[in-house]
Amino acid sequence: MTRAALFPAAPAERHLRLLSCNILAGASVQRYSEYVTRSLNAVLPGRSKMDNLDRLAEVLAQFDVIGLQEADAGSLRSGFLNQTRYLAETAGLPFWSHQPNRAMARLAHSANGLISRLEPHTVLDYPLPSRIPGRGALLAQFGEGDHALAVMIAHLSLSAPARARQLGFIAELLHDFPHAVLMGDLNTEPGSTEMRQLFAKSTLQPPAQPPPTFPSWKPRRALDHILTSPAIRLEKTWALPQAFSDHLPLAAEISLPAHVGGQPVPTTRR
Repeated sequence: MTRAALFPAAPAERHLRLLSCNILAGASVQRYSEYVTRSLNAVLPGRSKMDNLDRLAEVLAQFDVIGLQEADAGSLRSGFLNQTRYLAETAGLPFWSHQPNRAMARLAHSANGLISRLEPHTVLDYPLPSRIPGRGALLAQFGEGDHALAVMIAHLSLSAPARARQLGFIAELLHDFPHAVLMGDLNTEPGSTEMRQLFAKSTLQPPAQPPPTFPSWKPRRALDHILTSPAIRLEKTWALPQAFSDHLPLAAEISLPAHVGGQPVPTTRR
């Protein structure tokens, strides 16, 4: 038997499954009119929200790194539940972090959330530039130096000028990472002026065929994105058919060098 047979070569690549999801604090919206007719439910806790989160947790267990937007950090509308932590523990995924952003007294407290099967080396919070404060970006670094995988989770503003400033800021933050991912509800489509400026200022690549994710009941617009740098191969992206909020979750499979990022931890569902 040859030495090669005794010691097979290590794989040159690793594969990860990513998911980005605006969860609207657990609320389910199935038509535009429900933004008005169910407005009271949006600021009150309820069994339907918990059932919705439990259904989402079933899906999250299939992924390695998840970025959440509009997760509640613990206020009246969620029954003072940290939804990122709840989803991580229910899905059996070992690592989570959150970035509380805009708080409205004790009624609502939105956050970006990270849930991961990989252990982050560092997690940093950044406020995003905006005339109205309250938007943020969460940067998780898996591994160190040139072996790091940088994953940024962001929820951008509704106005184009604010998004342009925010994407310029994000481009600067990701500039020194050869293996970078930007995921989140960017509130704009890939052909917009501000997105074209992002692609010009960074190594992030425009998506080939971005799936529409909004509104979830009849998706027409590609507002949610998973963007990668050239050192990461984006195998495919797709919108999940399950609607957990007014956005469909956006999924991606990526390939990257085997030495980049940390090691996955087995899932342990509770």
